[in-house]
This record gives sequence, C-alpha cells and structure tokens, in this order.
Amino acid sequence: MRSGAKIGIITGVSIAVLAGGGYGAYSLMNDSDGGPGGKKPRTVVAEPPSAEQATAGLKDFLTAWAAGDIAKAASLTDDPAAATAGLTAFRDQVKPSALTLTPFGPTTQQVFSAATGTPAPAAKPSAGASTTPGATDTPSATATPGPTGTLMSYKARAEFAGTSRAWDYQGFLGVVKMSDNTPAVHWAPSVIHPHLSGNETIAVQPVFAPPSTVVDRNGKPVQGASLTQALMTTLQENANKLLPPDPAKDQDAGSAVVISDPAGKGAQDKLFTIVEPKPGKPFKLTIDNTLQAAAEKAMTDLGGKPASVVAIEPSTGQVLAFANSPANGQNRAFTGLLAPGSTMKIITSAALLENGVNPDTVVACPEKSGNAHPIPNSFPGAFPNNTLQQDFMMSCNTAFINQGLASLKPETLSGTAKDVFGIGLEWKTGLPNTDGKVPATPGSKDEQAMNYIGQGKVQMNPLAIASVAATVQSGEFKQPILVAELPQQKAARPLSPDVDAKLKAMMAATATGGTAKEVMAGITDNAGAKTGSAEVAGVDVTNSWFTAYRGNLAVAAEVQGGGHGVDAAGPAVASILKAAGR
Repeated sequence: MRSGAKIGIITGVSIAVLAGGGYGAYSLMNDSDGGPGGKKPRTVVAEPPSAEQATAGLKDFLTAWAAGDIAKAASLTDDPAAATAGLTAFRDQVKPSALTLTPFGPTTQQVFSAATGTPAPAAKPSAGASTTPGATDTPSATATPGPTGTLMSYKARAEFAGTSRAWDYQGFLGVVKMSDNTPAVHWAPSVIHPHLSGNETIAVQPVFAPPSTVVDRNGKPVQGASLTQALMTTLQENANKLLPPDPAKDQDAGSAVVISDPAGKGAQDKLFTIVEPKPGKPFKLTIDNTLQAAAEKAMTDLGGKPASVVAIEPSTGQVLAFANSPANGQNRAFTGLLAPGSTMKIITSAALLENGVNPDTVVACPEKSGNAHPIPNSFPGAFPNNTLQQDFMMSCNTAFINQGLASLKPETLSGTAKDVFGIGLEWKTGLPNTDGKVPATPGSKDEQAMNYIGQGKVQMNPLAIASVAATVQSGEFKQPILVAELPQQKAARPLSPDVDAKLKAMMAATATGGTAKEVMAGITDNAGAKTGSAEVAGVDVTNSWFTAYRGNLAVAAEVQGGGHGVDAAGPAVASILKAAGR
C-alpha cells in the first residue's frame, strides 16, 4: 500500500451528534494493568469531544490508515485489537495499490442512513440501524449499526494494480472522547465501509456475468414467477463460490470488491467492479419446468393465501421445484419458519421406532395427554386399543405425546432430527435458507410434549419437511441443492432398513386409509403421506401442512391459515405429484 495519502484540513466546523444524544462510558484496556506504577486504563467518557478534537481524531486516523501504518491507526481507536484485525484484513483481502482518504468532517445520521439504506435509529447511538435489504449491488443483508460518537465522514479512493478504474465511496466513523482528554475513533466494521457489519468479510472476489439464460435440468429456459431475477442472481453467485474449482469457468471471471457472509448463505453485496467478467453462459439448475409450472399453479390456486411448496428428488436431494405465494415476496419455501404440526410426527415416529416401539405396538389414544398441561386431539373420543401405526394414520396427538415422554429422552428428538434427517446441519442449497429448528434440550415436559407433535419451539419450512419425506423414501438424507454438484452435508447415519421399512408402511397406510386418503386418491402406488395442522397463538384458523412422496419425488407444502392439512396444503402437494406422473 502506498503512503502519501491526500488529506484535507477542515476548519470552522460544527459538531453533529447522533440522534438520541448521550454517550456511554466504557473502558479501553492497554498493556498496563492499571496497578501501582502502571498507566490507568483509558475509558470512553460521556462528554463528547470538542469540534477540534473530533476533527483531529478523524484526520490523524485517516492519515495513518492511508499511509499503511496499521499499528498507529489502530492505536487511535477505542479498540486497537479489533481495529488491527479489521484494517489488516482490508489491506490483505482488498489489496488496494493506493488508498487516498480525505476527511469531510461532521455529518448527520440522515446522511449515514441514506448511504447504508437503513432508517435512522430513534434511540441511543449504540442501538444501531435496522436490517437492510439483501441483494446484489445494494446494502448488505445484515443491518449496519450506526456509528457511536460524533459522526464524521470521509471520502475514500482505492486504486488497483492493472486497471485505471478507481473505487470512490463515502465513509463514516464516530469520534469519542477518552478519559485522558484525547479523541479516538470508535471502532466498528462500518469504519472501513458503511455496508460492512457483524461477521461479514470484505474482499476482492471473482465475479461472473449474469448467465445468458438460466435453464432447467433439461436445458430449457426456466419459467416461474417465484424464480425471480434477484433469486437467480443470488443463486449463481453462491454456486460460483460453492462449486469445485473449474479452470474453464474461472477464465470467464472478473473481479470485484464484495461484502459477503462467510457462511455462504446471504446475498453478496458487490461494491465495486475492478475487472468486468466475460459474457455469461447458460446456467443450469436442478429445476424441472413441468413440476415448476405445477408448483406455481398450486400456489395461484390458493387465492392469495400466504403459502409455499417444495419438490425434491429423494435419490439426489436435487430441488425440482419451489414456489411461493406471493411469488415476488419472501422465499418462504426456503427461509420461512413455522411450526410444522403433525408432519413432525414422521421424525417422532423414527425416534420411537429406533427406541423399540413398533408399528403394531399398542399405544393408546386418550382424549387428553398425560403431561402437566394436557393437550387434546383435534377429534373427539378415545381409542385405547390403537397401535402406533393407527395413531399415525389418524394423527393422534395424545398418543405421540404420552409415548414420547415414556420412551424418549429429552434430547432424543433433536438428535434423530439432526443425525438422521439432517435438520440443523447448516445446509447450503445455493439460495439463502433457514435451517429447521428442534430444541436440543426442551425447557420442560410440557415443551417436550409439544415438540413431539410439531408445536412448541419446533420450526420448519417446506424445504425441510420435503427433505424429511425424501429421506424416508430413499432411506438416507440427501441435502437439498439447486445446482448439481454443489457440496452436500451428510447426516451422521441413515435410517436402518428395518426402521425405514416401518416408516414407509406407516406413511403408505396414511395415504391409503388415514387422514391423507381423500387427497392421495389415485396416487397411492409406491407412495406415502402425512398431514399436519399447526396452531398459532391468537389465531383461530390453523396453518395447513402436508407432505407426500411417490416414486422418486417428495413434496411438502404449507398454507398459512389454510386449516387442516387436507384442506389446502394437501391438494397443492397432490397436484404436483399428479403432474409428475411418477
């Protein structure tokens, strides 16, 4: 990094303090322990710095940073260790050949908010700003906290070897007053760039031009209202990061300064293109246009109810279709989190079967469960001679609660969900997705009881539940992916052949003679199903869930406020199974 940054001198400035006013006092420890003969730790004081101090703090920090003197720049902050790490990462990962930093002086929270795309906070400076939209060439998906202290701005220009392009942007930082009456820059990732926050990284990365076309698994241009341009762009960016190296593909890459989530889940924030990529080639997805059209129609037929559906190929984990209602809103099929209701009984059944309960074991179905706060069924009457399979077919809450509490340890359900069905393994599907949640240690017997029937703190989305059904169909978890050859997480163990056969028999019986019978009429060959309805506090109508498989296809759907599983989600799933004709 070259020294000799251009630094402007600001005079006659006035101070702009963040909305809400006030400063918190906190300690900055140095190498001394503050004991006899040692220096006292510097602390940030409540009093704001003077105009001259704020200007000097800004100027001195920028001068050191631009000169490449990271140690000195970091020492001029209230967190030298974090500042050293952040500035070093910027130098090593962005690699500017020259950096010019020019102080502008005091600014306002409104200017900062406009630059970051986040609304101004209404409370204390340290409260931070709210979440920003996540899309390419827009502020990053994680909220950028507003700087603490007297808000100052600067202009940055970064130059790069091999190109005449220069990256110009406006930066922001807060200057606080220390207990030794000196100014210090309040360190936060946003000091480097206003979009940077949390655990995000900023680096020069390969970038690719948008594909000339996005095609389905059969090479035909994909079609579907839910396959928005923003999602397709994000999918390609993530796939390029996650796929194994391809020298031929890499020759087409350009380079850009990018903010990204190290976990590879969020959308990238492309800040500046250094070298333009070559024109894009067709980008092939695992989507099947025929099933995608059926999924889109299934959502449209719901008449505007919020809903989503996912179809998976069990043998590979490849996502064949997904659709949302509304199509242009949240991709709730992948990122929604709702209680899955009785579709969770597939996982509960697997846990029970692995712990010695059999489909023909008598598991009584009383009117109310036996835990401290009894839970009823959705139907009247008691069935004392029911078997586990009959309880599954009629979706008896009380049987699953009582038998779960009797046969399973509190942590067994979450263990089965993760070790067999892959729930919680941090899937990287190609698109941002939210992993299903099954609490490892329920807080009480009542919570444990609710988890067995897909209520309580269990949360899923159709992507997760379709994968559960796919795991039963294939006998082994295959992590869902949207691009072939993406790396797939592996579960700790498959279903044993014995347990898998019993689960298949229970789901098949539900499709032919249980709660799913009417919906699955005509598609029961090599098929299985499970219904679900999930209660929501303060809402009279339950959410509708349904999952089923036939052949090498597994589908799951949820419809918010759709009622019982067979009322709304069931017909959506069945329509896709019928469209597949397999």
